[in-house]
Amino acid sequence: MTGQILPFLIVCPLVFLAGFVDAIAGGGGLISLPAYLITGLPVHNAIATNKTSSAMGTAIATLRYARSGYIPWREASAGIVFALAGSTLGARLALMLDDGVFRIVMLVILPLTAVYVLRGKALRETEGGEEYPLRKTLAIVMAAALVIGVYDGFYGPGTGTFLILILTGAAHMDLRKANGVTKAINLATNVAALAVYLLSGKVLMTLGLTAGLFSIAGNYIGARFFSSKGSKSVKPVILIVLGIFFIRELTEILG
Repeated sequence: MTGQILPFLIVCPLVFLAGFVDAIAGGGGLISLPAYLITGLPVHNAIATNKTSSAMGTAIATLRYARSGYIPWREASAGIVFALAGSTLGARLALMLDDGVFRIVMLVILPLTAVYVLRGKALRETEGGEEYPLRKTLAIVMAAALVIGVYDGFYGPGTGTFLILILTGAAHMDLRKANGVTKAINLATNVAALAVYLLSGKVLMTLGLTAGLFSIAGNYIGARFFSSKGSKSVKPVILIVLGIFFIRELTEILG
């Protein structure tokens, strides 16, 4: 019984925190995916189940942003189409990798992602420059959605932050619009990848749906307190979770 409950006790609180961080500035996957992996789940099951809870939480955050008028739908709609294609491809590529190989890949990718996301500029409010013409903005949004969509379907952590940085830095969108478009695109990538993983039978539904409720709560509260400054306070927590994950994975591989 203890062994059955333990994954819930580990995953649910961390997924709540991940949802809160993700709603504010992205990067919640740096907490949620390691949380699943720390419980000892096989890599593909962890990624697939994480997509379940992430999709639920992101859906709530996206709805709140839409109701608040933060999503410019011309840009978001164009990005969604390319995000669906990219994420589907990424998830299919992930399923082609052996579990052991994937663990080694993660030990390389995750620290690099964490360094990039956790450095000052990634979690600090970013202002776009002078706005581009709509056509140029759409081209950048679609390209970013496709490339980051592949990454999110394949792996995922840091997707929201990467998108915000690209949309503010390369597309010159202001932070509020960039956050809105990011939420719409991220929901699309989560749904597309989740569909692939559901068809492959990799999703642990009870754990995923339960954690999804905590993700919804975290995203709901995070969206209400939309401010990039709030993410700075969770840096130590992210580093602790990543440290535990890294040590555990090394022990699994070397042991």
